Amino acid sequence: MAAFFVQLIASIWWDFTMLWGWLLIGGAILTGIVAELVNRPVTAAHDGASSGADAGPAPREVAPPVVGDWTALNSPADKVPSHGTNAYGQSHAIDIAAAPEDRPGPAFGWWPPTRGNRDFPAFEQPLFAVADATVVHATDRHRDHLSRNSYPALLYLFVEGLFRDMAGAGRVVGNHLVLDLGDGVYAMYAHLRRGSLAVRPGDRVVAGQQLARCGNSGNSTEPHLHFQLMDGPNLVTARGLPFTWRGVGVPANGERFSVVASTA
Repeated sequence: MAAFFVQLIASIWWDFTMLWGWLLIGGAILTGIVAELVNRPVTAAHDGASSGADAGPAPREVAPPVVGDWTALNSPADKVPSHGTNAYGQSHAIDIAAAPEDRPGPAFGWWPPTRGNRDFPAFEQPLFAVADATVVHATDRHRDHLSRNSYPALLYLFVEGLFRDMAGAGRVVGNHLVLDLGDGVYAMYAHLRRGSLAVRPGDRVVAGQQLARCGNSGNSTEPHLHFQLMDGPNLVTARGLPFTWRGVGVPANGERFSVVASTA
């Protein structure tokens, strides 16, 4: 059991490659570990006094951050907070995965426990500025780990996620960038491809300019984009803000939507 924790912590702090064998650790052993860890007040410290949505500003309209065919996951169109927490300014965040008609992604199941990122159509898809903005933060040093989109890997992901949360926001969102859109509104793109940043802090960008590529870093099951608006650049103190994508709106969970290049 001690070896499990050593490997898990090492994979988070030093980005060591996850060993396949750890995915098959007995369910009974892990259930005991998870039960013990869940009792710790991990997210309560930065969830705020209320987990519900407060009456706030009207949604900020911005351009979509992608082009092509995508599917929405964990959408604020279905519930707020969309990810079950207000932590890290993600009360109105959305996850989206590429969904081209001619290249479906791998199905979720029992086997194989993990897959390479290139099996997923979202991996390395370009990501674009949603408005004219200034880059205030950008990092892409974290590795893109193997997928966690299977039943055995989800258990690993759950425990791993608790440790990432204790390690800080950067370990949760992985490679990410933050844009200052003006008027106290900031956009955050998370789980970016390692080494894909095309901008750096201080750069001025225009709407539709390529910023980076989609990856699978941080607390992520598979290559996808996590996007959110917030009221400050610091993930620890920021509060989430509602958004709407021009020409798309806010797609609901499981909703497929398309964006043509001229509108990104």
